[in-house]
Amino acid sequence: MLPDELKALRATLKCTARELAAALGTDQATVLAWEAGELFPTKRHVDRMRELEAKGPAAVPKKAKGAAPSPLKLLADPAVWALVRKLLSHKKLRDEVARLAADYPDPADDA
Repeated sequence: MLPDELKALRATLKCTARELAAALGTDQATVLAWEAGELFPTKRHVDRMRELEAKGPAAVPKKAKGAAPSPLKLLADPAVWALVRKLLSHKKLRDEVARLAADYPDPADDA
């Protein structure tokens, strides 16, 4: 697949390089290198791009700008666990957080 074909594919799929990369299981820098002609996609990637093209724009998941990270990614963040440790260790902090949290919706209610 040539760089111009790849750019046309992204236009057809109405997706960003990052969104296409995620759909292909690669990274944005790789897709941009393909578009610049610095690298060329493997047959596996080309086949996957053809599948996406056949399915149309809905085949590429779109990431909303400013979207919050997934809960699983947040669980991998050491800063989150530092907060949890502090919450478990300090009752006064737990009480204050509970008071603040009362004003926020519970995401479990949306499920």
